[in-house]
Amino acid sequence: MHSVGIVLFLVALATAVATFARRWRVPAPSLLVLAGLGVALVPGVPRLHIPPQTIALVVLPPLLYASAEELSLRDLRMVWRPVTILAFGLVFASAAAVGFTAVAVTGLPPAMAFVLGAVLASTDPVAVTALGRRLALPGRVQVLVQAESLFNDATSLVLFKVAVGIAVATGGAVSLPAAGGEFLLLGGGGSVVGAAVAGLVWLIRRRTTDPPPVLETVIALVTPYAAYVLAESAHTSGITSVVVAGVLLGRSGHRLSDARIRLQLHAVYAVVVFVLESVVFSIVGLELPALVHDLPRETGWWPLQALALAAVLIAVRVAWTLPLTRAVKPSRGRLSWRVAGVVTWAGTRGVMPLAAALSIPLTADGGSRLAGRPLVLVLTTAVVVFTLVVQGLSLASVVNRSGIALEPEHTVREEDDARDALNRAALDHVEHLAALEAMPEPVIDRVHRGLTARLDHSIDGPDGTTVDAAYRELRHEVIAVQNAELHRLYDGHRISDTTRRRLQHELDREEAALGTR
Repeated sequence: MHSVGIVLFLVALATAVATFARRWRVPAPSLLVLAGLGVALVPGVPRLHIPPQTIALVVLPPLLYASAEELSLRDLRMVWRPVTILAFGLVFASAAAVGFTAVAVTGLPPAMAFVLGAVLASTDPVAVTALGRRLALPGRVQVLVQAESLFNDATSLVLFKVAVGIAVATGGAVSLPAAGGEFLLLGGGGSVVGAAVAGLVWLIRRRTTDPPPVLETVIALVTPYAAYVLAESAHTSGITSVVVAGVLLGRSGHRLSDARIRLQLHAVYAVVVFVLESVVFSIVGLELPALVHDLPRETGWWPLQALALAAVLIAVRVAWTLPLTRAVKPSRGRLSWRVAGVVTWAGTRGVMPLAAALSIPLTADGGSRLAGRPLVLVLTTAVVVFTLVVQGLSLASVVNRSGIALEPEHTVREEDDARDALNRAALDHVEHLAALEAMPEPVIDRVHRGLTARLDHSIDGPDGTTVDAAYRELRHEVIAVQNAELHRLYDGHRISDTTRRRLQHELDREEAALGTR
């Protein structure tokens, strides 16, 4: 009951933290970590123990799925080469660098040092998505950061499973071919399971005619858990499965549901993500004092060791991102080192490395205690706290100083131009119907005047007097035309994915306000 009370308190605390974060324009995850750390230091607060399997099974799938769904597959095609190199090369390089550094400065056994390297090798898509939602980054830079965080996370956790298997093996014997085969099996198998789950969900939603919103919501909430559980049951990577399923279904989501359902799903997932993010980022702060208390006395240098590991991670990330960011250099010709600086500083760690570290077994195969596990937990948590607080709180300043951030006028202008294009397409359709005399003239005139007023920027939205059945039918038809034009603009690379989502939300709200046909 104490743990339940603390979790409920953290949700309430997160609401207040999110309010201040919005007002102060700072990332909420950074404040949540500090809030959790502050709560943990209050005398009398009971220790919170969250089983690793609870975080892995209950918390991570929906958060990863939500992040993956936001990733634009169209934009991913533009940066797939640097994303692939970062998702594999940077993960292996970071794991190796952290492993060697940990052996040198912490005295960890080599096997456990490389477990630590695998844990810290990836950025956290949950943290990156949460930190980057309000940053006005150019489209290619934004999708590079988001896609790299998703895919290198999946890669590093597969590498982590291989490293843990070596660490707990009696004698620590390492077979590189066997380790490589296990890596391919975990990652490739997870991708296959994720694609299969996405295909099955697509078929179910495609063949379900006029589904109730509750059914669609249940399907959306169950999908990430199904992808995770099925992949883990098949002894592959559940994380990879969830990411692949989310990316594939995110591409076709607007084709599988209507406006009313999309709005409901958006609202439900917003609540789920807010609650889970609030809890997990607070747990990061809550866990650190308890883990430090459990450390052996001879490991008192852990703060400096954690800073050394964080510095190594940043240095390796700079070395890899600097040459690759030339492929995503903004059109305004900013130097690639500015982009590399933003991409590097956006590489925060979060709850994913913490969940992985907590899942390290307590004992080796022979039954002996696994040496170095407490120190690995403390160093992982300390690096996570450092990146979320230091990098998270200063990321907006780094973006602004880099000179690559888009001005607010750019986004407003893009949205206005796209909105005008939608209204012109709708107006052309109405004029075509008027020429065919397919609708009553008063209805045609009413819709025509509304669209003309929008093009003249004389009104902000629908007039709300949609009581006539013929008017509602025509408005539904007009919105369908606008939806088609919106996706034509998007598929033609004339607008960004952010603009598409915002205008899609506006059209969905208008269609939902009209009611059913």
